[in-house]
This record gives sequence, structure tokens and C-alpha cells, in this order.
Amino acid sequence: MRKNIFVPSKGEYVRGKRPVVDCILCAIIKNDPKVINLEVFRSKSFVIAVNLYPYNPGHLIIFPHQHIEKIEKLSLSEVKELHKLTVITLKVLKNLYNPHGFNIGYNLGKGSGASIKHLHLHIVPRYENELSFIDVLSGSKIIVEEPKNTLKRLKSEYKKYAQELLDQSNK
Repeated sequence: MRKNIFVPSKGEYVRGKRPVVDCILCAIIKNDPKVINLEVFRSKSFVIAVNLYPYNPGHLIIFPHQHIEKIEKLSLSEVKELHKLTVITLKVLKNLYNPHGFNIGYNLGKGSGASIKHLHLHIVPRYENELSFIDVLSGSKIIVEEPKNTLKRLKSEYKKYAQELLDQSNK
């Protein structure tokens, strides 16, 4: 017997029903009430946020305060800051989720499947046996943690690294 899993909010997003803002990530940076803000941490140049439609629990995005689409537009100091944030984010996710690995990457340009025209880095915790029968049979994925719960857990964990993060973004 086949069962369907309904995630109406994701369907609306895919069909284009999104908050009416110029850029959803810029709206998060500005704390615009039209968007759900899942910000975990803010550094000098970047925001770390929970992905609203995660592939796995702990799926985060890191994006610059500056609205840019191309990675080449980052300054050398921003590249260093982004790398340090990525390293610390891996520590945080290992502590909370104990994954077997990570996918880390960008979707650059329309051909890549990018749906947001604001540079952002995805960090997705991965597990050896995560592919389940439901993934294979239905093309659906069950996410076991609400993004808002992910946010709460991560904010608490990032506080442990706050000074290190702030020191890095001031260099």
C-alpha cells in the first residue's frame, strides 16, 4: 500500500508562492517580518541560518550580508571568514547530530538549480544508511526534526563558539 506524505508549504514554494520581498536572504538579514527567520548566528560579514526546507536535520546555509550572486565578489577577508565559519559549523553539527559525513556546496546559476539569487553555502549532515524505502518508492524524504527545533538546538550550541566566531570575524 502506497502512502503519500504531504508538505504543502514546500509545494507552494516550488510553485512560486514566496514572501513578497526582493531577496529572501536580504530580508532575513534585515529581520523583515514577511519571512521566517531561522538565523542561528550572525558574524561581521555572514549569517548562518537553518534551511527552511532541509534535506536533513541540521541543514544550514551561510550567506553574506552583502547581496551578491557570484563567489568571486567576496573579498579575501570574507573568504577567510566564511571558511572559519564553515569549520566551526562542522564542529557544531558533529556535536549535535553525529553525522557520518557532510555535503558542502553552492548552487551557482540557474543551470545548477539555484532558486535564490544571493550567494549561499549549503552544509548538509549526511548518514551512511539514510536512504530509506520511502525515499526510493515515493521520491519523498521524511525529515524528523522541525526547522524551528533545529534552530533552538543550534543557537544553544553556537553560543559555545561565539567568542571564537566573533574573534575571527574581526580579523
